[in-house]
Amino acid sequence: MTRGPPSERSPAELLEFGVVNLDKPPGPSAHQVVAWLRDMADLDRAAHAGTLDPKVTGSLPVLLGDATRMAQVFDDTIKEYVAVLELHADPPADLRDVVDEFEGPIYQKPPRKSAVVRRLRVREIYDLDVLEVRDRQALLRVRCESGTYIRKLCHDIGLALGTGAHMGDLRRTATGSFDDCSLVTMHDLADALAWWREDGDPAPLRELVDPAERALADILGVTIAPSTAESVATGAPVYAPGVVDCPHDPDGQLVACYTPDGAAVCLGRLVGDPDADSGLVVDLERVLV
Repeated sequence: MTRGPPSERSPAELLEFGVVNLDKPPGPSAHQVVAWLRDMADLDRAAHAGTLDPKVTGSLPVLLGDATRMAQVFDDTIKEYVAVLELHADPPADLRDVVDEFEGPIYQKPPRKSAVVRRLRVREIYDLDVLEVRDRQALLRVRCESGTYIRKLCHDIGLALGTGAHMGDLRRTATGSFDDCSLVTMHDLADALAWWREDGDPAPLRELVDPAERALADILGVTIAPSTAESVATGAPVYAPGVVDCPHDPDGQLVACYTPDGAAVCLGRLVGDPDADSGLVVDLERVLV
């Protein structure tokens, strides 16, 4: 069964297929914070989009209920951070020039305490700006590829400067289309849930919990007919006759399929020509209904 339009969903429906741009506090791990949110909202499932170390704060999008099925959309999401670079000596005159050299592709090996294999790999630094320098501290803004280790980046910048350096405070300011202009604290969410459950006021909760479709804003969309959406709900792929609107470059890229009223139905790979009279257009990866 497909869902109704995102703008018309009840608070209960938002909690079962929603996303919260959580402002992670310092101290607990991302896993612990998500567990608290899951229990607070009385949900069976919740998942975060990109882990943050216990001391790190900032944007931690959390997928609720059935939205956990779309966690893969965050695998390649661009991240943005503000970090304090703690220099081990007075900053050299060419600090900004040296930092600029780290824009572009860089080599990184994950630290010893990491959840991935310690293998040399390439990560892209899209933007790296020195916002402020004070004494032996430099405030950096980093916009980078998913999977970039900012702690390792700070260490390597220190080596290049000849002073040595380590990462101080770190805050994630954006995860894809989720930025620090729409962050939700745990306290605000707890209050909104209480107002809804005890006073019957859904307005605060609607302001904090977005329809899960917001998490799909960075990938291409395919509009399919309502009858096709019902078939997809039972596991059928998307064939050309059921496509209403679709990108015209079938190159295997990840797409999200929607009903005409904007409700997400599935994730899949674009593999065929939507203008053809027949044939497979979207090969399913995750059914979201």
